[in-house]
Amino acid sequence: MTETDVPELDPVIHAQARLRVVSSLSMLRHGDRIAFPRLQEILKMTAGNLSVHLRKLEDAGYVEVTKTHHGRTPATLVQLTARGRLAFENYTAALRTLLNPQEES
Repeated sequence: MTETDVPELDPVIHAQARLRVVSSLSMLRHGDRIAFPRLQEILKMTAGNLSVHLRKLEDAGYVEVTKTHHGRTPATLVQLTARGRLAFENYTAALRTLLNPQEES
């Protein structure tokens, strides 16, 4: 691998907290959503910290945050968009190339 072949890592995903968010959401089937409190529990993040990172991912078009109600109770649901899924796949491919340059396809 030459210097010009070094892949770029998506800076939106590369931040540790956002990488954890995208990685967790990528485990859901396409179109499935997870409740904000459940995602917060899985990631062991504060509500404020998770909200900040979700906003950054939402601004990039990588996640969709839907605010709704279950009865009278407000609910926030989060899902990875098709664009987010593709960005994560590209990110992991770039990371594999960086870690194992001899295994380039």
